[in-house]
Amino acid sequence: MARILIVDDELNMRLVLSAMLKKEGYSVFTASDGIEALEVIKKEPVDVVVTDLKMPRLDGMGLLEKVANNYPALPVIIITAHGTVATAVDALKKGAFDYITKPFEQDDLKNVILKAVKTRSCNQEEVQLNREELSRYGIIGQSPAMQEVFSMIERVAPTTTTILLTGETGTGKELIANAIHAHSPRRNQPMIKINCAAIAENLMESELFGYEKGAFTGAVVSKPGRLELAHKGTLFLDEIGELPREMQVKLLRVLQEQAFERVGGLKTIKVDVRLIAATNRNLLKDVREGRFREDLYYRLNVLPIHLPALRERREDIPALAEFFLEKFNRKLERHVKGFEEGVMDLFFAYNWPGNIREMENLIERLVLITDGDTITVSHLPPEIREYTPPVDLHGQEMLPGQFKEFIKQQTNEVEKQLIAQCLAQCGGNISKAARELGLSRKGLQLKMIKYNLRAK
Repeated sequence: MARILIVDDELNMRLVLSAMLKKEGYSVFTASDGIEALEVIKKEPVDVVVTDLKMPRLDGMGLLEKVANNYPALPVIIITAHGTVATAVDALKKGAFDYITKPFEQDDLKNVILKAVKTRSCNQEEVQLNREELSRYGIIGQSPAMQEVFSMIERVAPTTTTILLTGETGTGKELIANAIHAHSPRRNQPMIKINCAAIAENLMESELFGYEKGAFTGAVVSKPGRLELAHKGTLFLDEIGELPREMQVKLLRVLQEQAFERVGGLKTIKVDVRLIAATNRNLLKDVREGRFREDLYYRLNVLPIHLPALRERREDIPALAEFFLEKFNRKLERHVKGFEEGVMDLFFAYNWPGNIREMENLIERLVLITDGDTITVSHLPPEIREYTPPVDLHGQEMLPGQFKEFIKQQTNEVEKQLIAQCLAQCGGNISKAARELGLSRKGLQLKMIKYNLRAK
């Protein structure tokens, strides 16, 4: 159940919107101004903020600024009957997710909120971190793989060349996009973001290009698209592999000509936009199978940057874990001091299919459920405590006549991993681990010597 915060100084508006959204199945919080809204956000896990523009104490624009700085993953929708469309456009440039003008149809607001909820769900910031808390470029990583990524950022940030970020879900693609924009000559211009997977196919064109008044039913005012808002700045298209094929053709034209027309419009609008695209799909495979246009793929793939999975940069696991521990101690007002040794051993052994985002969510949960000042093995979920690394035979050459030796090597490696995991789960207690493994204490000690496993 998504959680919506309604912020409006008019009681009747709060009541009407609350009733409407509760009927749609949302959990609803309310606040009468920006100050009260920030108190709610601090205490409750809000998914979307819907705020009026004109309010006492802290108005909608002030609230937007606070949310953008402190909760950058939280979508903010502006509702206004004041000023002009230009005011709402300014709000978009400052980080608002979208805007609705009074009077509005309830279905319009429902659709915008649904879109914001989907965006929040499938594109929560890869690991959104405050710049002051971060290491180089806002990303934690001392591993060789991440140092190579940093070097690429240094080379590409000053250019205007299109960049394609690839990597599994949760590896930090949006953070890299943020870093490139922040270190480019366009850093003082807007960075506009679209999650292509969160927008319905029939709405993508109007989101990207905007529309003119009367272009379709419900288009009561003209509205600029995200391309127009990104003029002189950067447009970040996340999950570009989900872009409908019809839109791929239109995007290709924009990349080639830096020009487009709004939906229902005749005037050609020229823009100066630097494009950064990201995907967790194999776009080249999609090209071969006819799901993605070959010409667009090569137009996007001018400067590719691949982000390694967390299992490919295990050296960074302790620093990431400590960072998230500090982050959630502050956020949740807890005082967890650290991890027992066995926990970090299991973190190293685990495959992290959800990458950094999975670690972030896990440590938030651990900080919440830990009753002492240390996170122990018993606090970990079964999928980590009981994880057995797969035996990877890829890249290993087996020469003729070496079958038995090959099997022996693989068996020893699996045995070593299982013993190390069991010792970690037992907190280094050799007697307990021996019982769990069905070995004598002496037998286990001999195997620990054989595999150079230190006693804990």
